[in-house]
Amino acid sequence: MYWTRRDLKIRAKNVLRTSYWKAFLVSLVLAVVSGGVSSCSYNSGGSTSMSLPGFSGGMGDVSDGAGLAIILIIAFLAVVIGLVALAFNIFVVSPLKVSVQQYFKQAAQDDVNMNYLVYSFTKGNYFAIVKGMFWSGLLNFLWFLLLIIPGIVKSYAYSMTPYILADNPGIGMKRAVDLSKQMTSGQKWKMFVLDLSFIGWFILGTIALGIGVLFVLPYYNSTKAELYLVLRRQALHDGISSSAELNLPYV
Repeated sequence: MYWTRRDLKIRAKNVLRTSYWKAFLVSLVLAVVSGGVSSCSYNSGGSTSMSLPGFSGGMGDVSDGAGLAIILIIAFLAVVIGLVALAFNIFVVSPLKVSVQQYFKQAAQDDVNMNYLVYSFTKGNYFAIVKGMFWSGLLNFLWFLLLIIPGIVKSYAYSMTPYILADNPGIGMKRAVDLSKQMTSGQKWKMFVLDLSFIGWFILGTIALGIGVLFVLPYYNSTKAELYLVLRRQALHDGISSSAELNLPYV
């Protein structure tokens, strides 16, 4: 199914015309939660040159044993903080991302409801969504370990996974990832160019100490939701998936 950046953005703007501030709040929640995790991870792993009493610039002021103990304590704390941040990302940020995608996907279909923010955390959805997002993230991480470019390509291949899990949390983690790969087959370059078209907006957003980026996120998220709806219609048309599999009785 043919699509253009212009068409997606026009539809996204039409949706935001009547619900921008709700979309802003939803995007803000995800940005704050995920941003806090990134900050925590960076602080635990990025600032290793700490100034400690009697331990400035080297080990000249402390015994070798004390210096080693301090290093081990710092390393242990860094590992603990990193593991906590990782767990928070898996069990909170990832399902919240699916909830946000669910909001924008439904808003694109005239169903604007802030309650979708807790969609992933409702009974029967949570663990299925956590497993699906973990599997997608793990595969993408493994690809990035090989080479940067293949990792980027695979990130686009798996990018529809949150939307698919939002449609049907019980679809299964492997099926969600496989369906995302099929939906994005032959589309990844256009998706990359679509993301590039937002660079100017994000650069402008960073001028105001980065705060302006928050006002661009609703536009970006709405456009990506429109893209998913196009790819989903194509998948249904091609027989890659079915209305029953994606919980779409209205299609």
